[in-house]
Amino acid sequence: MIYLLEDDDNIRNFVIYALNNSNMKAKGFERPSDFWAAVNCDKPQLVLLDIMLPEEDGYEVLKKLRSRQDTKKVPVIMLSAKGTEYDKVLGLDSGADDYIAKPFGIMELMSRINALLRRAGENDSGGDFRFEYEGLHIDSVRHVVTVDGVETALTYKEFELLCMLAGEPGRVFTRDQILQRIWGYEFDGENRTVDVHIRTLRSKLGRYGDLVETVRGIGYKMGIGK
Repeated sequence: MIYLLEDDDNIRNFVIYALNNSNMKAKGFERPSDFWAAVNCDKPQLVLLDIMLPEEDGYEVLKKLRSRQDTKKVPVIMLSAKGTEYDKVLGLDSGADDYIAKPFGIMELMSRINALLRRAGENDSGGDFRFEYEGLHIDSVRHVVTVDGVETALTYKEFELLCMLAGEPGRVFTRDQILQRIWGYEFDGENRTVDVHIRTLRSKLGRYGDLVETVRGIGYKMGIGK
């Protein structure tokens, strides 16, 4: 079930109608209080989250989702009329897995949803992948990353990106390769999604953040310990 928290009736009704008619079960909520009541009864597979809301804004809702054990790994796509690069960076830094500026095309939205759900499913049933370097431990089966013994909360996209790089240490991945594998769409020359996720990933890895190396003009790689 996909939950949409959006106080604009026209947008909410249109998106829910489109999703339900595309074989995606979806429910819409105008207020965070109604949304939380539904979450407490039935955890969603994915959340579409507006930012400007009554009662509490989307950033607060996202923070609560990430702080709860039952929802911290639920994929979240933020929907907002704020479409500047700063706004997108803020949304992704806050823990969102993707960010779509309004107005948006319904086909693009469904494509982003499908990509996130597909990746989430792969994480839930993926193969046995483990990476260890000093105090950095990655376990794809349990979907756990620990830094010096402390579990680090990563979004689905951050975790996928880390596994992609750590799965082939030393290999350089271009931004295009990363976008296609992790997000399911092509690099348009201006998309900053990968760079933003790399930055937040490095921050969450603490002293091991430098292992995620930038290869100037090409992309990124997981460097072997120096």
